Amino acid sequence: MATSSTNVFKIRSATLDDVPRVASNLRQDDLQEIVDGTGVNPVLSMSLAVLLDETIVFDAPDGKAAGIAGVDASGCIWMHCTNETQRYPLSFVKQARQWIDSLPHPILHNLADIRNTAHLKLLKHLNFKFLRVVPFGPHNLYFVEFVRL
Repeated sequence: MATSSTNVFKIRSATLDDVPRVASNLRQDDLQEIVDGTGVNPVLSMSLAVLLDETIVFDAPDGKAAGIAGVDASGCIWMHCTNETQRYPLSFVKQARQWIDSLPHPILHNLADIRNTAHLKLLKHLNFKFLRVVPFGPHNLYFVEFVRL
């Protein structure tokens, strides 16, 4: 049952304890994007990010992890989601936008798997612009370069 509250998700700093909570419930497209984009196990990839980047986690009202996101010093931003985000999509987009708007980086950028249509739709809602399609990752699959100024 969806709630009418605009702040459904609790946003807090991520810890290493959050990594298996998110990794074990990733959306299939997000899991595939990590594997095809980095060639690295998602648990390792997210653990390194928690240790090195400014990283947050979105907790759903029932305490389940809805997603994890981060940004490094250069403005390289990333997010991985579970199906919990689909239970409250408008609230999730609104809160993700608030987090992004609070970041001090003048430019945010990264690449997204062109096959991850839910991720691309989210990026549009978060006011990112798509620049070009490039081969990327260990298998040279197509990824979309995106940016927000």
